[in-house]
Amino acid sequence: SARRVIIAMEHTTRKGAPKIVPLCTLPITGLKVVETIITELAVIRVTPRGLVLEEIAPDTTIEDVRKATGTNLHIEQPVKTMILE
Repeated sequence: SARRVIIAMEHTTRKGAPKIVPLCTLPITGLKVVETIITELAVIRVTPRGLVLEEIAPDTTIEDVRKATGTNLHIEQPVKTMILE
């Protein structure tokens, strides 16, 4: 019964395969509950129309994130750069 579900994860597997994919192949504990995905490459908001790229890591491009993601990303300009402290 959490109000917000935020997933913090690595963007890809050790072999470089995307972890963010259009269809889950693992057992699902909750459907349509994730609001935000945060990885070392990006911050992605989950919306009814799909995944929206909100922020990217420094020294990372939008194209880098697209290539590492296994599904479509909507880009709403401007995409912010993460502030890492």
